[in-house]
Amino acid sequence: MTQNSPRPLHRAAGRAARSNPDNRFDRLRAEGVDDGWQRQDDDLPILRTTVREEVARSVISRNTSPDLSFDRSINPYRGCEHGCIYCFARPSHAYLGLSPGLDFETQLIARPNAAAQLEKELRAKSYVPRMIAIGTNTDAYQPIEKTHKIMRDILGVLRDFNHPVGIVTKGTLIERDIDILAPMAAKGLVRVGISVTTLDRDTSRAMEPRVPPPAARLRTIRRLTDAGIPVRIMVSPVVPALTDHELEAILVAGKEAGAIAASSIVLRLPREVSVLFRDWVAEAYPDRAARIMARVRELHGGKDYDPAFGTRMRGQGQWAALMRKRFEVCANRLGLDHSLPSLRNDLFAPPPRTGDQMALF
Repeated sequence: MTQNSPRPLHRAAGRAARSNPDNRFDRLRAEGVDDGWQRQDDDLPILRTTVREEVARSVISRNTSPDLSFDRSINPYRGCEHGCIYCFARPSHAYLGLSPGLDFETQLIARPNAAAQLEKELRAKSYVPRMIAIGTNTDAYQPIEKTHKIMRDILGVLRDFNHPVGIVTKGTLIERDIDILAPMAAKGLVRVGISVTTLDRDTSRAMEPRVPPPAARLRTIRRLTDAGIPVRIMVSPVVPALTDHELEAILVAGKEAGAIAASSIVLRLPREVSVLFRDWVAEAYPDRAARIMARVRELHGGKDYDPAFGTRMRGQGQWAALMRKRFEVCANRLGLDHSLPSLRNDLFAPPPRTGDQMALF
């Protein structure tokens, strides 16, 4: 459906987005018209997830953002079935000719040759190793990874090259790869961030409909840390007037689960995410929707979002300052007020290929 459709075209059970806003790059706009025929919502087809494949010509993406602690990343998938309504990556689907709304959650693209392409790029003579971030745009451990296993293949390449990697995820499927991650962690080559937005199962299910529940993510922290993998608890994003009161409780839960560091980012709603979030919150929390959006605008200089470097993730104003102070006090009390250990670049070495001449010394 389009943003202007009078009634849905599908039953979008388990989806966060309420609509499919038009692609901002399209010259034409579609508008649904009620033709007068009465149709019950129960008669609508269920909106299913579809996956198509893309041959990746390159896999390492570069950035120069002063707000980020890394300069390169990998995205095994485009789109994300987790369907978090607040996801800042939604607008990237427009570059594929798709909508940042329901399309982002249901029309996914897998890159099955990503690991092979990564190996080619790491073998380039000009390549200089630095931590590769994974999961910073769409989650590599979303449900389709269970069958496609692209992330696992990528980790296998990074392990073979002794290449450092930082992973951010909400997916408990990361536990499957402990056999790869634990030996890498023992060498100082891996660190993980687990995002927990709320401890309330119902709130999580509404905002993040296909993400494992909060309790499951906390168990994942424990299993990773028990395996010697350093984990950061990420209170991200903090949704004002909805989840902000849980800040300290989430930090405490993360510490009890074994996290050794913590971070927090405020809600940001770039481009189409703003419309999608407003529609969602009006339906899911009508009693506090106006208050939530008022707080969001307070965070971003009177707008739904301000993309300015330096403040877009921290927010601005008194409420943002209060949240930062609360985080600092609690993180300090819990011993979470530091960064994860730096990863090693000096171990990087391309493994020999079949047919390569062995070194004499």
